[in-house]
Amino acid sequence: MNAVGIDVSKGKSMIAVVRPFGEVVVKPYEVPHTTSELRKLAGYLKSLDGETRAILEHTGRYYEPVAQILHNSGIFVCAVNPKLIKDYGNNSLRRVKTDKADSMKIARYGLDNWIELRQHTPMDTIRYQLKTMNRQYGLYNKSKIAMKNNLIALLDQTYPGANALFSSPTREDGSQKWVDFAASFWHVDCVRCMGQTAFIKRYHTWCQRHGYNFNSVKASEIHTQAKNLIAMLPKDSLTKLLLRQAIDQLNVTARTVELLRTEMKRLAQQLPEYPVVMSLYGVGESLGPQLMAEIGDVMRFERRNSLTAFAGVDPGANQSGRYEAKSSSVSKHGSPELRKTLFLVMDVLIKKAPSDDPVFCFMDKKRAEGKPYFVYMTAGANKFLRIYYGKVKEYLASLTTTE
Repeated sequence: MNAVGIDVSKGKSMIAVVRPFGEVVVKPYEVPHTTSELRKLAGYLKSLDGETRAILEHTGRYYEPVAQILHNSGIFVCAVNPKLIKDYGNNSLRRVKTDKADSMKIARYGLDNWIELRQHTPMDTIRYQLKTMNRQYGLYNKSKIAMKNNLIALLDQTYPGANALFSSPTREDGSQKWVDFAASFWHVDCVRCMGQTAFIKRYHTWCQRHGYNFNSVKASEIHTQAKNLIAMLPKDSLTKLLLRQAIDQLNVTARTVELLRTEMKRLAQQLPEYPVVMSLYGVGESLGPQLMAEIGDVMRFERRNSLTAFAGVDPGANQSGRYEAKSSSVSKHGSPELRKTLFLVMDVLIKKAPSDDPVFCFMDKKRAEGKPYFVYMTAGANKFLRIYYGKVKEYLASLTTTE
């Protein structure tokens, strides 16, 4: 048997091939990530005598073209969690960290764990697009939060409390009433320089132009409050430029976030498990596609424990001799994006408190026992994933049987 260790980096990989008893078939050498070179590598690996398995680390996006071409060429490919490779012993006191040494280490790991190696299953186009879009959604959402906080900080110097004037929800295009209001009334002097009647009339015109409901009482309250506010920045062209730039950037990012959310929903609806996932309590039109994007195809997990380990919410174990820990922390070695999404789902359950939901009842029981916040939230995420695994896998299996 031939264990092919592939240390992947950006644009190139280091390849080494070893056999049992320390026999080195191919010393480490570099292969560029081009179609011709990777196909040439696949052809050579297929020509080796005996069974051949390629092992590489599941890191970032760099490994994907290598795994795809080798898999399509009929070679057994296994993408291993980098933590497993890092914890794998070198049987040496020396600390050597080079691409050549890493490729040999990965190859030896493949030999020692030959039976347990799991074949890499490439994601289909829809799941790949959904996952990529979810990562972009998370990036733009972080930017949106940062820009929102920046705008609030600027408004605190020109119109304190402007962000708390309205409670209207975000529109489908990402716009918010308080942001639109700040674009027109960016300084407190824009309001109190007019009389109350004049401002109410101006506010009414503004509401009609932007499609918001008009309330004369609310307009009077805004004008009255503005008289007692203190602005630290003057009402001049420079201050207006700072506010308009912040507002424009926030609006652009907010529109992008909502567009990505809509496209993620459209993609998720094309996946077979969509109706089952959306039927779970706490999963809405936003969190549902995010869950499906990060979990991927449930059928690739052999057991429920495999899914909880992938998410990093599996309970640990700490026992030695007569000592056995009553409580141990979770591994957190899985997908941080999936854990974040699960935490948001658990937060919905805690706030809504559905008495007939098994996940909430489980968390409520742990909370009643005096468990800390993160303990019962993580335990709830573990239980939620087990239910998710069972329902989705059963539904997908029924579809296969029907066909």
